[in-house]
Amino acid sequence: MRAGNDLQRPLFHGSDWNFDILQRVYDAIKQIAHEDLHLDTYTNQLEIISAEQMLDAYSSIGMPLMYGHWSYGKRFLQEEQLYRKGHMGLAYELVINSNPCICYLMEGNTAALQTLVIAHAAFGHNHFFKNNQLFRQWTDASAILTYLDFAKNYVRQCEERHGVAAVERVLDAAHALMDQGVFRYRRPGRLSAEQEKARERERVAHAERTFNDLWRTLPSFAFKTAPSEATAGQSTEEENILYFIEKNSPILEPWQREIVRIVRFLAQYFYPQRQTKMMNEGCATFVHYTITNLMFERGLIEEGHMLEIIQNHSEVIFQPGFNDLRYGGLNPYALGFEMMRDIQRICTEPTAEDRDWFPEIAGKGAWLDVLLDAWASHRDESFIRQFLSPKLIRKMRLFALVDDASDSYVEVTAIHDDRGYESVRSALADSYDITTHQPDIQVIGADLAGDRCLRLRHKIRNGVMLQEESRDATLRHLATLWGYEVRLIGVDGQSGQTVYERSTKAVAEKS
Repeated sequence: MRAGNDLQRPLFHGSDWNFDILQRVYDAIKQIAHEDLHLDTYTNQLEIISAEQMLDAYSSIGMPLMYGHWSYGKRFLQEEQLYRKGHMGLAYELVINSNPCICYLMEGNTAALQTLVIAHAAFGHNHFFKNNQLFRQWTDASAILTYLDFAKNYVRQCEERHGVAAVERVLDAAHALMDQGVFRYRRPGRLSAEQEKARERERVAHAERTFNDLWRTLPSFAFKTAPSEATAGQSTEEENILYFIEKNSPILEPWQREIVRIVRFLAQYFYPQRQTKMMNEGCATFVHYTITNLMFERGLIEEGHMLEIIQNHSEVIFQPGFNDLRYGGLNPYALGFEMMRDIQRICTEPTAEDRDWFPEIAGKGAWLDVLLDAWASHRDESFIRQFLSPKLIRKMRLFALVDDASDSYVEVTAIHDDRGYESVRSALADSYDITTHQPDIQVIGADLAGDRCLRLRHKIRNGVMLQEESRDATLRHLATLWGYEVRLIGVDGQSGQTVYERSTKAVAEKS
């Protein structure tokens, strides 16, 4: 902390701002972020947008470039009506995991609020995107904007050549399967828009060279060839259903495969964000809290502006009680921020309990190094399992419940004691593991040289079954992309016994 005679003049007065003020604010935040917090960020690109533009960004899943789809328009209309009627507010900012990192700032924000959101998004989220191992492994921030431009233009060209309805049919089916269209345990290839464009040009050129309308006059048996070893049968399990369909579907044309590939790449791009929501928001909230407090201590922010920042910060981390009508689960901002602050406390002012639970970091003082390493190395589930402390469990009044639908009561299985702390921490960590919330469905075979039936297996965990309506709708989407029968078998995750079997034939007969 700097001495009192090092205090500087406030960066702004009043609530109004202009681009000169934003530049001064940005430069001051950048200096603190890099010199005091040692943050490592992409180059920032700040964009000032209106409420309608923010709604538009919401509808296109937050991306600055996106292909057209009816669901985006539907979402825009729904959220616009809620916003106009005052039933929902808009985010103060929106940040894109790209290089440069694009940060959308609402034009209606005050100067103090712009200070908070620049620290939060342009440096907190930015650092997390650039350094967390999941984002480094699964995404290429420098390529995503170029790839989105390619995807948008490609889908538009397909609509012009093949019709909007035909493209929409493929997109609808691919979107329905996005949750099952990611690689979870191995790294896919990097997104390269230039390679995609070159590959598409080669496809078109090859089709033009080899196409001859006379082939249409030949009898159908002329196209039949002996099945190769590669297509005689597929029995290898594949977790990424969209990938398997893209590579092996008997009916998809090249342009349709490319659309499936685009949707699959987008699903993979968002996969790390789903695993790090709490950590990402906690990191950004801790960063804006620390930076704005340092700015106030150094005289860069006046008291009135600091009160406004504290008020907005308090609203962000507000956690309703379980009996509050506003309760919707744990606020990721609140839990993440509290855990970051708790790590800081354990490193600098540990209790005897902290020394027993966290001997590696308790009292060591290097809280910034611990946080930087945690932000780089963990996802939500592992971060909670590693760093949630008994003191924070007590402060947030956390306990574990078992709510069995077959019982007329709810059982409290863990409270605030030594054994209970472990159980609460483990149960909370499990709830942030996305693999426990998504059905485990994998391709187990497809006889491409025979009946071409696509066989899938759903491994049932803890007796949780798929909703019948959603399951049958998904099977219909699978059939759209596969073209032949699709069969889903549900097996018990422990015994391996078959629990149910469903096919597209049965779904068609029912409808």
